[in-house]
Amino acid sequence: MKKTLFYFILLISFSGIAQDVTLQTAMEFQDELNLQYADSTKSPLTEADLKVFKGLDFFPINDKYVVKAKFVRTKKEKVFKMKTSTARLPEYKKYGELHFTIDSVAYKLNVYQSMDLKKKKEYKKHLFLPFSDLTNGKESYIGGRYIDMEIQEAEVWEIDFNRAYNPYCAYNHKYSCPIVPLENDLEVAILAGVKKFHD
Repeated sequence: MKKTLFYFILLISFSGIAQDVTLQTAMEFQDELNLQYADSTKSPLTEADLKVFKGLDFFPINDKYVVKAKFVRTKKEKVFKMKTSTARLPEYKKYGELHFTIDSVAYKLNVYQSMDLKKKKEYKKHLFLPFSDLTNGKESYIGGRYIDMEIQEAEVWEIDFNRAYNPYCAYNHKYSCPIVPLENDLEVAILAGVKKFHD
């Protein structure tokens, strides 16, 4: 009985630590994003929006949306031109698949690698995870959202949807933004990350 109680307390302790880490990292992400958007030299905001900018609107941070995903490396993938909101066609390659569950329902997202960024030393491990979900056009931007990831040396990867952000096109039409591939449309509401900027 004492042993069982010890493991239960240990489990609760680790759960609390995990929640604290999620909260801290997500808050850091939000703070960094707000600082970037408030900086006229880095911000995607229009001049008019920048003048009145107080901060982005986020869903409440929730560790439910920090999911463990089985990573499947896909082989012999060909480079393709990803559609964007303009005529620009950047080259990407499907790097692999991420299989995970939310509320016991299975989902899959493809994760991509930019051929241009791959050439730069600081972005060599960078991966691009665009997705759309049932909040799009309601609580979040209609065109979907993005998550920046790095290659993780394991079979199980972590996806933190609290770090989901909007394409620059959500703020300013002068930008050219990748369009979320149809295969990355999730039939679930991801109530995490950045909300829409304008109605």
